Amino acid sequence: MMGSYIVTGAASGIGAAVVARLQADGEKVIGLDRQDADIIADLSTVSGRQGGVEQCLNACPEGLDGLVCCAGVGGTHPLTSLIPEVNFFGSTALLEGLADSLASRRGSAVFVSSNSAPHPSDEQYMQALIDGNRELLAERLPELSGHQAYSGSKQAIARWMRRQAPDYARKGVRLNAVAPGYTRTAMTAETENHPDYAAAIKEFLESIPLGRAGEASDIANAIGFLLSREAAFVCGSLLYVDGGHDAMFRPDVI
Repeated sequence: MMGSYIVTGAASGIGAAVVARLQADGEKVIGLDRQDADIIADLSTVSGRQGGVEQCLNACPEGLDGLVCCAGVGGTHPLTSLIPEVNFFGSTALLEGLADSLASRRGSAVFVSSNSAPHPSDEQYMQALIDGNRELLAERLPELSGHQAYSGSKQAIARWMRRQAPDYARKGVRLNAVAPGYTRTAMTAETENHPDYAAAIKEFLESIPLGRAGEASDIANAIGFLLSREAAFVCGSLLYVDGGHDAMFRPDVI
């Protein structure tokens, strides 16, 4: 039976690859993005997120089988304030708004974290995100670089997922996340070609144990698995899809 899925960030990169993967599986997929998508919504604002949820519910009145939150802003974005708004709140608000719709069909949700998430980050910043503490967020964010804001937002979404997974599971909704390594997309191309980061990125790519950067399809295939019946007992997991980088960097962490 055809399922119904919402994919954010669907216009490009990993989101577009997830749409293609699910459609190839015969599923009904509704893409959400700022442009060039079935649902147009700006996940960087409260009103945009609320409008996005309403459109998703209207598009899937019989309930949702899956939600994939791929929309994201990279660490080189000139407006650092957008990074937590899209990467963290743009994902958690969609899930919370669509939770009942997912529960009605015992659906699942997959967030996109990053293999940079375990790196040291500002604890107060991450806690501000998890707690929705806007005052603390406004205090900490100006002190962070774009990369710190990015990696912290990705660690926060993984922590939030882990903390919420048991309660959602009891409602019949599985939560999981993927942690991609360096994946070639339009967003990472900006970093790869950035004069301040290009040399470091080249060195980083050469260190990947599998010998190549990830492709969007690599991440989409992992997400497709987490959404599938084959992963019916996988819940609260963070799946690294990074060519062996995390294992290389943190060999004793299990």
